[in-house]
Amino acid sequence: MIRPARPAWSRMLQLPHISPLEHTAFVAAGLLTYVVVTRIRQQRRHPYAAMAWVLGIAAFPYLGLPLFLVFGTRKLIRPQTPAQPAPAGPWAHAAPIWATRLLASLGVAGARPQRSVRFAAEGPEALAQLRAVIAASRHTLDICTYVLGDDEVGAAVASALAERARAGVRVRLLVDSIGSLKSAHRHDAMLQAMGVRMRLFVPALGLPGRGRTNLRNHRKAVIADSTLLWAGGRNIANEYFIRAGDGPPWPDLSFVAEGPLAAQAQALFDGDWRIARGARRAPRLGYAERFARQEAAQADLAAQPPATHTPLHSDEPRTLRLAQWVASGPDFHEDVLHALVMSAAFHAERRLLLATPYFVPDEGLLEALVLAAKRGLNITLVLPARSNHRLADWARGRAVRTLVDAGVNVRLLPAMVHAKAVVVDDALALCGSANLDSRSLFINYEAMAAFYGPDEIEWLGQWIVQTAEQGERAASGTPNWLRDLAEGIVTTIGFQL
Repeated sequence: MIRPARPAWSRMLQLPHISPLEHTAFVAAGLLTYVVVTRIRQQRRHPYAAMAWVLGIAAFPYLGLPLFLVFGTRKLIRPQTPAQPAPAGPWAHAAPIWATRLLASLGVAGARPQRSVRFAAEGPEALAQLRAVIAASRHTLDICTYVLGDDEVGAAVASALAERARAGVRVRLLVDSIGSLKSAHRHDAMLQAMGVRMRLFVPALGLPGRGRTNLRNHRKAVIADSTLLWAGGRNIANEYFIRAGDGPPWPDLSFVAEGPLAAQAQALFDGDWRIARGARRAPRLGYAERFARQEAAQADLAAQPPATHTPLHSDEPRTLRLAQWVASGPDFHEDVLHALVMSAAFHAERRLLLATPYFVPDEGLLEALVLAAKRGLNITLVLPARSNHRLADWARGRAVRTLVDAGVNVRLLPAMVHAKAVVVDDALALCGSANLDSRSLFINYEAMAAFYGPDEIEWLGQWIVQTAEQGERAASGTPNWLRDLAEGIVTTIGFQL
């Protein structure tokens, strides 16, 4: 009996002989797996992402199905994230109701007045602030970062952490495992010897029970005694503070806040720490209790006199520094930051200022920005002309041309810009770790501070406007068909990987 020839795809993958019927059954099983996993886990997807997975599994089932099982999940919880109480108190009307009510309904702890807030746009100042927060810790010190570099900045921060641990402070360091792949972990032995507790967030190999490889922790926060917070867009490495290669450091933003914002960040860090340990159910079952403890801690802090340690910024004017810690990611049922930025585009009345290193929005956010521009909003978008990720630069092409055609002032800076910030009228400003791309808004663990105080909004607004003036206006134009096709492919695949 003559056996039928092996299909080309079977020979290429060096698979055993598979009949057409068996192949069809495998494809059907793969597509059924996609439907079942998506429905059971209630995984809402961008249409392009859903189409990419379906076509990938159908065309290359022996590769597409394993990739989907490893990379396809983007939410770790099924029940609704518990809603928080509606904004109340003497400062309830100091923030835009559309924003605070939305965030409360999505499970975000409410805005609270801070004792002080100070931003840093220059690397040396930001590093000094970071080291001051570390040195101010007396009882606990928690650090979450995507990268801890094997360089001067990494060594300096590691030494500061070791010193605090040696002084009796409980120090916990959480570093993302993918973000640390370029690191040789030269500081690990010294930190562990000094008593610093260290964890990698979700091992890159995706071991069972430790989370999904594709769900990365991109949050950045240093929390001292639940009262001081250093956060923003900076990782702990040379290029964010002192130099990038032979040039200056990347323009970026960070800030120090003293007050309840640190307690909110602390509650979020505790959940991330449990996930890194392998407690995958903690985010799903522990939010109501954690938020209740957080609110109680905030109430205690509001009733207390100033912290016992020396305030970092005692010369600042006494204004209402209202802020809240806004997190988004697989540990929230909804895509919180995406919902907030979308709502901002619809509610803004005068201006919308945005800065991000990577701009790959989904169709909904892109359309919201286009409509905002068409109804007369002054929209400025600051991007690097060339970022450190070339695929991201390719993927943004269509969106940038669409915005330019709609009248958006898109500015391309000659240097790599790593800052992430959004300013809405004089009502709201965001600063933190989230980029305006689909990975940050739909997949990563991210966190931004939402500021409602006039000083913070003005500072961030001025920074974006002044930074935009250093760049050139992006042109519209029509790319050739090959580049247009390549941009579409990169945009679709890049959303997942």
